[in-house]
Amino acid sequence: MRGLNYLLSAFVVTLCSTASVSSAVAAGYSEHPEAIKWAEKMKAQGFSAADVDALLNGVKKQQSILNAMDRPAEKRLDWGGYRKLFLEPKRINRGVIFWFEHEASIARAAAEYGVPEEIIVSIIGIETYFGRNMGSYRAMDALATLGFDYPRRAEFFQGQLTNLLTISQQETRPLTRMKSSYAGAMGYGQFMPSSYLDYAIDFDGDGDRDIWGSPDDAIGSVANYFKAFGWKTGGPVVIPVTVSTDISDESLINTGEVPTKTVAQWKELGVIFDSGVLADTSQPAVLLKMKDKDNVQYLLGFNNYYVITRYNRSRLYANAVYRLAEAIAQARADELKGS
Repeated sequence: MRGLNYLLSAFVVTLCSTASVSSAVAAGYSEHPEAIKWAEKMKAQGFSAADVDALLNGVKKQQSILNAMDRPAEKRLDWGGYRKLFLEPKRINRGVIFWFEHEASIARAAAEYGVPEEIIVSIIGIETYFGRNMGSYRAMDALATLGFDYPRRAEFFQGQLTNLLTISQQETRPLTRMKSSYAGAMGYGQFMPSSYLDYAIDFDGDGDRDIWGSPDDAIGSVANYFKAFGWKTGGPVVIPVTVSTDISDESLINTGEVPTKTVAQWKELGVIFDSGVLADTSQPAVLLKMKDKDNVQYLLGFNNYYVITRYNRSRLYANAVYRLAEAIAQARADELKGS
């Protein structure tokens, strides 16, 4: 009976919680203090009161988004776990298929923007499994939830909600039809609204920057993004190195900063690498440490590594993009050789 009473009590609590959440969802954000402040700013900037009020009345709080923000993969996984997540054979094989399906657009984007074909493919593969997992949330709900109920990054997400409203008006794209991830990232390449405004392009020539429905637009937009952030055509991304002496200053490793220390300077600190892999020791690089349980691998990351981190600041992410690109390119080459 004690167990039954406990279950009944839990059931009642669940019902009450559900009713409370449902009521909050139905109410939208029109009465939320932070939303009211945001609305006043938008109207002062020239957005129509009708559009702003309609948005706040229409958005719905998503508790699942707030829960997801507290458990990103970068905090839970080391490099070994991250590699298993993103470099599995199915993703590699699907990457080869996607590349063949959109071969002309990928080749054209690489030629026009100077970004390797396999990097473009890899980004889309990691972000959305080549368009299969673009997110099922309405972007307006995701950004409102995070903008008004996630204080740690409220300013950023409120700004993104403003950008989403701008996209809707400039592109005549209904707010309710723009889908996103739980963090508000949209389309094949998971662009935040600010990135959409700055870097999304109409690559298929139909007059619409459709990163959700047009793989061609997504491919061109990813390449444009990388070029805008300074991708160097033909430049290295990362190279494996060994460390001959313990680098006592841990602040030198995994800094996430723009590479400034040259390869020659790293050599003086005890970093060893094959000179046949990299002859130019004047290039700036950062020292990276990748852990797979008890195994440790060191890498030097160059300008193009840093550019990848402009997409996602995680070193694990950047290494996964590069390694998946290598794996897809090799698998495609093997298939072409065998055909």
